[in-house]
Amino acid sequence: MEEKGTISIHTENIFPIIKKFLYSDHEIFLRELVSNAVDATQKLKRLTSIGEIKDEIGDTTIEVSFDKKKKTITIQDRGIGMTAEEIKKYINQIAFSGATEFVEKFKDKEDVQDIIGKFGLGFYSSFMVAKQVEIISKSHEAGAEAARWVCDGSTEFEITTAKKEDRGTTVILHIEKDSEDFLDEFKLKGILDKYCKFLPVPIKFGTTEESVEDGKDKDGKPKYKKVTKDRIINETEPLWTKSPADLKDEDYLSFYKELYPMTEDPLFWIHLNVDYPFNLTGILYFPKVKNDFEIQKNKIQLYSRQVFITDEVKDVVPEFLMLLHGVIDSPDIPLNVSRSYLQSDGNVKKINSHITKKVADKLSELFKKDRKAYEEKWDDIGVFVKYGMLSEEKFYEKAKEFGLFKNVDNKYSTLDEYAELIKANQTDKDGNLIYLYTSNPGTQDTYIQTAKNKSFDVLLMDGPIDSHFVNFLEQRLEKTQLKRVDADAINKLIDKDENIESVLTKEQEEKVKGIFESAINNTNMKVNIASLSPEEMPVTITMSEFMRRMKDMSKMGGGYAMMGNMPDQFEVTVNGNSAVIDKILKAKKAEKKAQLAKQAYDLAMLSQNMLTGADLTNFIKRSVSLAAE
Repeated sequence: MEEKGTISIHTENIFPIIKKFLYSDHEIFLRELVSNAVDATQKLKRLTSIGEIKDEIGDTTIEVSFDKKKKTITIQDRGIGMTAEEIKKYINQIAFSGATEFVEKFKDKEDVQDIIGKFGLGFYSSFMVAKQVEIISKSHEAGAEAARWVCDGSTEFEITTAKKEDRGTTVILHIEKDSEDFLDEFKLKGILDKYCKFLPVPIKFGTTEESVEDGKDKDGKPKYKKVTKDRIINETEPLWTKSPADLKDEDYLSFYKELYPMTEDPLFWIHLNVDYPFNLTGILYFPKVKNDFEIQKNKIQLYSRQVFITDEVKDVVPEFLMLLHGVIDSPDIPLNVSRSYLQSDGNVKKINSHITKKVADKLSELFKKDRKAYEEKWDDIGVFVKYGMLSEEKFYEKAKEFGLFKNVDNKYSTLDEYAELIKANQTDKDGNLIYLYTSNPGTQDTYIQTAKNKSFDVLLMDGPIDSHFVNFLEQRLEKTQLKRVDADAINKLIDKDENIESVLTKEQEEKVKGIFESAINNTNMKVNIASLSPEEMPVTITMSEFMRRMKDMSKMGGGYAMMGNMPDQFEVTVNGNSAVIDKILKAKKAEKKAQLAKQAYDLAMLSQNMLTGADLTNFIKRSVSLAAE
C-alpha cells in the first residue's frame, strides 16, 4: 500500500502560523505528544474494562527517547493504535477530533468522557521543532496492518504500510537545526518533569544504573553488581487523586515538599474533591506568608487530567487566594487550542466560587474548633483573610465571623467583639466609634503610650494591605472611624467634648505661638496651642488622618498622583498646660526662650522618627548644653 495526498486544511499557511504564533512556548510539543500517548493508552484500558478488548493488554509504559546522532526524538506508546484510515482521518484533518466518533460508538457506556483525547492541532505542535515527522502505528483491532505516515511540514503527506509487531503508536520527530537544543537529556527531562510528572500512565525516559547485592564473597561480605533499570519519571497516582480518608498529615506534608522543596511546612491544607456540577480535585496549602506578599504568587499549578497546564490560574482561583500553594485538576476547565490559557466561561466561574466557599468553610471550622491555635496562625493567614474581605463580597460575609483584629498587646478580637470591647471608652461626642491603630509600633510608641494612658485600645495594622483594609472597614462599619494613633492630639482623636481649662491667657497663648513659629521657621509646620493634660508631651507633631491617606493613595497613582508632589503638611500642637511651656514663658532672654522651644519641638520630631542629619546633631549638642546647666 502506498498513498500520497494533501492534508485537509483551509490555508496553505497553517504551518508557519503553528510554528510561530499558535504556541508561545515551543517546549509544549512534548507535552502534547505524551498527552496523546496517554489518551491512546487510556482508551485501550477503557475498551478492555467494558469488554471490547478480550486479550491481555500487557505493559503500557510510554517511552520517550532521543538520538543525538540521528537528531530524532521518539515518543512510543502501546495504546489503542491507528489504522491507515484512522491516521488519515485523525491526523490529516486538522482539528478533527477522534473523540467524536469514539463517544458515538460507546455512548451508552458510563464514564466514557474521562478517556477522550483530542488529536489534531496538539499533534501539529511537533512542527515547531521538527523538519519531518513520522508516525508508525498499528491498531489494536485483530488482523490490523501497521501504517507509516510521513510529513515534512508542508501540506503534502505520504502513507505506506509498515512493519510493527506490537499495537500502539510511535511518533518520530526529525529535529530542525534551530531546535537541536532539545536533543539534550537534561532539557528533555526538565520538560517531562514540568508537564508530565503526574500523568496516569507510566512514562519511561532513559535508564539508570543501580548497585544491587549479588551474593557474598569468600569472606562473607556482600558483593554488588551494576543493574540497568528503566527510569520512570512520573507518579501515576498523585496525592490529589486519592481519597482524603486514606491519607495522613505526613502524606500531605511530604507531597508539599515534593512540590516546593525549599519551603517551610504549610499551616494547613484543603483537599478539594467535587464531581457535581463540575469535576474538580486538588489540594490547596496555606503557606506561611507574613509580609512576603508579592513573591508568593503563581504557586498554584493547574492540571487537566493530571497534565500540567499552567501556574497562571487567576481565572480559576480568586485573586485573594493566589497566595495559596498547591494543585488544582479539572477536565471541565476549557483551554484554548494550545491548552495554555484559560477562557472565562460558566464552569470556571463556578469553580472559582466553589474554591472561595471551601476556603471560607475551612477557616471557619479551624476558628470554631480551636480558637487559640487559629490565633497563633493569624500573623500568617491574616493577609489571606483581609485580602478576601476586600475583594470578594461573599467571602466578606462569611469572614466577619473569623476575621480578627490584633492589638499592640497581642490580644485578638473578632470584628463584633472589638466593637463591643471599645464601645464604652472610644465613642466620641457624635456617637462615632473610634478605632485607633498603629502602622509602626516602634516609631509611634510615644503616641501608643499616650493612648494607653487614657485606657484606649490601639490596633496593630502593619501588614502589606492594611492601609487598604483601614479604608475598607471605614466604608463597611456604621458610625465607625479609624484613626492612626499619631494623627492628632489624643483628645482630638477621640473628641468627647471634654474641655480642659488652659492655664494660659489669650495673650500668653499668642506669645507662645510666636516663639515656636520663630524657632521652627517652617511654613509646612502649622503651630496651634491646645489645653491638654499637664502629663502629656509639651509638643506633639501629627499629620491628619485625611492628609496621610491622600499621600498614601498618591503612591498608588491614579487621580491622587498629584498629591505626591505636594510638601507634607504637619500640625504642631503645643500643650499650653505643660510645665515646659511655663518654663519657656519665664525665661528672661529671648535666645533662651527660642532654645527651649526648639528643644521641645525637636523632641517631638524625634518621637516621629523625623529628626535627621544636622538637625539631629544640633539637638544632641543642645541637649548636652542644657544638661550642663
